[in-house]
Amino acid sequence: MRISMLLSYAGGFKEAVKEVQLLEKAGLDMVWVPEAYSFDAPSAMGYLAANTERVTIASGILPIYSRTPSLLAMTAAGIDYLSDGRCMLGLGASGPQVIEGFHGVPYTAPVARIREIIEICRLVWRREPVRHDGRHYQIPLPQNQGTGLGKPLKLINHPVRDDIPIAIAALGAKSVAMTAELADAWLPAFYTAEAAQSVWGDALEAGNKLRDPARKPLEVFAGGAVAFGDGLEDLRNLARPQIALYVGGMGARSKNFYNDIFSRSGYEAEAKTIQQLYLTGDKKAAEAAIPDSYLARNALIGPEGFVRERLQALQESGVNALNVGLLGKTTEERVVNCEKLRNLVDSL
Repeated sequence: MRISMLLSYAGGFKEAVKEVQLLEKAGLDMVWVPEAYSFDAPSAMGYLAANTERVTIASGILPIYSRTPSLLAMTAAGIDYLSDGRCMLGLGASGPQVIEGFHGVPYTAPVARIREIIEICRLVWRREPVRHDGRHYQIPLPQNQGTGLGKPLKLINHPVRDDIPIAIAALGAKSVAMTAELADAWLPAFYTAEAAQSVWGDALEAGNKLRDPARKPLEVFAGGAVAFGDGLEDLRNLARPQIALYVGGMGARSKNFYNDIFSRSGYEAEAKTIQQLYLTGDKKAAEAAIPDSYLARNALIGPEGFVRERLQALQESGVNALNVGLLGKTTEERVVNCEKLRNLVDSL
């Protein structure tokens, strides 16, 4: 079971990479590099490639609307080359607030677009002349569009791998089914072992029925914040602001993917309350409305026995890779928690 984490560089990107170097030695296997509307992810991924030796470097995630499919493939191939085959291309739709508000591009047909992008990326990596006549992407551009001079081209360089792993950040039933069918990894949000089957079970089953048997089983990343010890339950409260933001304030009242998942995870009434409080400006009350039971299920914080039980519950629900946040006031504390988690995971 691989251990991954989201790169947080609030304290400085170069400082964060120095910590990744230590965590790599302590057992960290993978780093997700975010891209919202801050600095771009590929620049950071290239820097990580030059300063790490073993960890997989994944975009977490690149929004599909901000780049052409061919550029997504080129970027992944370039980072895979720099890292000697350690890239994972993480893709997602983001949301209309970012895509239309920051990039100025219509937020349309995310599932269908990702399906076409996956096909195009794999064509590029195999160095085949790119020909794609899809509903959303036509490559080369048809003769009746543009100058009419476009012709099928193939990637100049020879990639390190002709099939770079693709991860999809998916929440909705259609996108999760597509992920299970085509992708190599799935990065869900607000995943709890107890609700996984009721929320995503049907979609995963539908997608897996269509999956190419030659492709490895889907890698499912979930987990939560990590801290080992007695009397640490209060650390679970550190997640309240972010959960309240996503469940209560991310997206519009009528279209909030995270609120929907929270509701379907057994907290329907709480989801409505959190959103109402957050959107009316009472963020602290929204945070307080998050049930303690959810915080416990969504974290790996507590005595080793508790963490082991949560890991086993995740495994039984279908999780075969971890996505965690290593807690600690210092780098040294976070490294120790990584080492403890590595040892515990290896003992399961």
